[in-house]
Amino acid sequence: MNDGLYRLGFAGDTLNTAWYMKALTNPSRVSVDYLTAIGADQLSQKMLAFLQAGGIGTRFVTEIPDRTVGLYLITLTGAERSFTYWRNASAAKLFARDRAVLHSALDQADVIYFSGITLAILSPAHRDIFLAVLRKLKRKDVMIVFDSNMRRRLWPSEAAMKQAVIAGYKVATLALPTFDDERAAFGDASPIGLIERIASYGVQEIVSKDGENPCLVFANGKLLPVMPDPVLNVIDTTGAGDSFNAGYIAARLAEEEPAQAAKYAHSIAGRVICSRGALVAMSDFRDLAFS
Repeated sequence: MNDGLYRLGFAGDTLNTAWYMKALTNPSRVSVDYLTAIGADQLSQKMLAFLQAGGIGTRFVTEIPDRTVGLYLITLTGAERSFTYWRNASAAKLFARDRAVLHSALDQADVIYFSGITLAILSPAHRDIFLAVLRKLKRKDVMIVFDSNMRRRLWPSEAAMKQAVIAGYKVATLALPTFDDERAAFGDASPIGLIERIASYGVQEIVSKDGENPCLVFANGKLLPVMPDPVLNVIDTTGAGDSFNAGYIAARLAEEEPAQAAKYAHSIAGRVICSRGALVAMSDFRDLAFS
């Protein structure tokens, strides 16, 4: 900001998606819980209170006394954002250290959502635990949703990032990648090529997001392009992909067909990018929420 002061807020890719899932679903039909770890410090407790105030369940949030929450700074250039991270003391890096506790929590879910950032913050040993639990739950027909959301700076090497992302796809039933991210990492020539590659990992349903261009939906063996409506007053693209993901998952849970779910997801993201910040007030989506 021009006066040198910055605004504190709580957000992050998976938290953003949880926020919009809560905004778009009927609480009598869908319960949204967030699984992470926090510290015992004041900032961590503020984050816990923030989640609870938003109606997001915190029963799977564990406390690690000598840790805190991860910090990042968003810098806007026009409507586009860039990130600076401070994550070394983040308690969330340890959320998967106990396999029994992790499995007990995730085994209660009908839908599990995670991202490439989820994988990036974990040590290799804890990442293996997390993926092993998801692999087991996939065999029980749990919907497991993965957005690769690649942030190269969070990884020790590009090879490590790509290996982990492929492992994430292999435990997923629904993938929600962004074409530009995947093209940069894997060299996909087109969204169709991206979908063919990800389908080869065993993913049954895939939506390739591509900004203002049509997304490409792969479901039931069919490819369907879905065009977003034009958005004229773009202010901040932070949270666009995360809110799209929430819209798509919410629509599929409401038994909408994949193409209709993608159209709905576009409408959610289109509303989010017309406001500043990752989290738009839940009340702003009452007219779009499922009853």
